[in-house]
Amino acid sequence: MLKRHWLWGAGAAVLVAVAVVAVLMLRPPEVDAFTVEPAPLVRTLQFSARVATLSRVSIGATLTGRVARVSAREGAQVHRGDVLVQLETAELQAAAAQVRAAERLAEARLAGLRSTGRTAANAALLQAQATVRAAEADLERTQQLVTQGFLSAARLDEARRAVEVARAQQTGAAAQTRANEDSGTDIAQAQAQLTQAHAATWAAQERLSQAAVLAPTDARVLTRNVEPGQIVQPGVALMSLALAGPTQLVAQVDERFLDQLQPGQKAMVVADAFAGQPFAARVLSIAPAVDAQRGAIEVKLALISEGPAFLREDMTLSVEVATGQRERALVLPLRALRDSVSAGDGSVLVAQDGRAQARQVRLGLRTLDAVEVLDGIREGEAVLLGGQLQDGGRVRPRAVAWKPGSAAPAASRADAASALTNAVAR
Repeated sequence: MLKRHWLWGAGAAVLVAVAVVAVLMLRPPEVDAFTVEPAPLVRTLQFSARVATLSRVSIGATLTGRVARVSAREGAQVHRGDVLVQLETAELQAAAAQVRAAERLAEARLAGLRSTGRTAANAALLQAQATVRAAEADLERTQQLVTQGFLSAARLDEARRAVEVARAQQTGAAAQTRANEDSGTDIAQAQAQLTQAHAATWAAQERLSQAAVLAPTDARVLTRNVEPGQIVQPGVALMSLALAGPTQLVAQVDERFLDQLQPGQKAMVVADAFAGQPFAARVLSIAPAVDAQRGAIEVKLALISEGPAFLREDMTLSVEVATGQRERALVLPLRALRDSVSAGDGSVLVAQDGRAQARQVRLGLRTLDAVEVLDGIREGEAVLLGGQLQDGGRVRPRAVAWKPGSAAPAASRADAASALTNAVAR
């Protein structure tokens, strides 16, 4: 009797176990589901950029000489007119003194011609005129005496020659007087010599001034390639300067994302070495042409406020540009999309009456882990997020919390980010 009861108990247990297994096998699978609700959505584009000033210049000496002093170090801020490199000037100063002496001599000669020279020439002319008058009077008396027979004809010839000589001297004195006038040849020649001396003095002073290599404008010294005692020559760069001006960020962005960028968009910038000090920028310009070799387009960004002190020329920075924003949108996780026929539509599975129902949706703004739904789903519906499901299959939705930018695991977000991250060629 006991044995029979034991057999009945064992059989009942088996039946119960079979029933439980059957129930479990026939039970719909449990699937994660997200309830669609409005939420803000921001799309960003991430890429690398480098720091670049508006312009940089290389400066050097225009003379060959030995460096006497270098006044600026790398990284120093310099102002317009500051002496950066000073060459030795002893030889140049001697040459300048020599031409200044020649200039003073030319000035003295011109002044002499206009004063004592002009006086002497006028006196010589008066003397020559008096000599002519005396010679003419002597000729007249000689002619009378020869006519009266007191003097010979030879004496008359001498008197005539004396008149000719006196007149020739008068002509020369008159020419010298005219030469000493302001428009005369001697004055013009002296003036030309003085002008030449002025030019030589200016050239010598200019060469002397070129011994000092000056900062062309306010700038920062990037590189220094000269030391005291070094012999320098024209055409050799001694320093490289970043001219003062607005700091810009220059990036090479993959041309695939050109449609997301436009001037004026705001961006956040961070340097790897100063990750805790982000700063704001904005898209300044987008190049009109694409670099065919790299398949990239140059994008320039301007700082919204004064840049942090740690910025250095050619420093690499990470930039995140906000390329799209919705204050209130129906948002789905990207992993909810089953397929995407085009950029503007796709399909999802919606839990309805315990079954998975395929739904075509029209899509809008996309981010790394989310997408905006424009049409096809209503607020409050549950969208299935995974599982090997078929349209019409039975499901048991399991509600999960999610918001853009936080639901995806770090590794999957990094994989998604790699699709939108652009490496900049250094």
